[in-house]
Amino acid sequence: MTTAALQTVLTVPKRFRGPVGVANGGWIAGTMEEALNGGRSGSRSAVEVTLHAPTPLETELRLDHVANSVSLSHGDKLLVEAIPVAEDLEGPGFVPFNDAARAEAGFAGLRKHPFAECFACGLREPGDGLRIFPGPVEDTDLVAAGWRVPHTVSGEDGVPASIVGAVLDCITGWAHFSPGESALLGRLAVQINGSILPGGRYSVVARPTGRDGRKLYGQSAIYEMDGTLVAAARATWIAPR
Repeated sequence: MTTAALQTVLTVPKRFRGPVGVANGGWIAGTMEEALNGGRSGSRSAVEVTLHAPTPLETELRLDHVANSVSLSHGDKLLVEAIPVAEDLEGPGFVPFNDAARAEAGFAGLRKHPFAECFACGLREPGDGLRIFPGPVEDTDLVAAGWRVPHTVSGEDGVPASIVGAVLDCITGWAHFSPGESALLGRLAVQINGSILPGGRYSVVARPTGRDGRKLYGQSAIYEMDGTLVAAARATWIAPR
């Protein structure tokens, strides 16, 4: 017995780019999370998203929903897979908003940025890119940024999962990177526990959790002003040879 697939078409607008010419991996991960969880409000199950190949921009892609998995393909080429994971993702630790905002002054990308056009952490115009600039938090192994949520990323039901995924993505890399260093996202597990409101202020925090050869590991989270965990992620990055 086979299970019929539900197919839809997805096109990634150029605005949501990461490296030049391809989609931001966190934006894709959040999009897959929403497809798998059905856009439910409130606390949702964690979703693990594996990026097999870069996702092109402004191109019609096929989104297949089969049983408890979602995949994204370009023709016969598999780009991304997403599956639910039976765990609750933890945050790296709360940093108060004002401290997170102060940490931005130490953002390594301000000195040399490998992907300056990135939607999440690039040096884009305010309101266009998210401008998440994580810097080191004194006397910790954390990096953090203060996120002032622009209305330009909000939908009818608040900030969508695609934006949440983008916020949680790059900061896990910057937990490792020195100026000019880079890697590509290979896997991102995302869990969204609550709504993020346009105009709100949130702390975005990450820490490195290990390294194995070319693989870099990290965890990240978005916290409300009172320390409530709104969303969390676990990332695997692949450094260039």
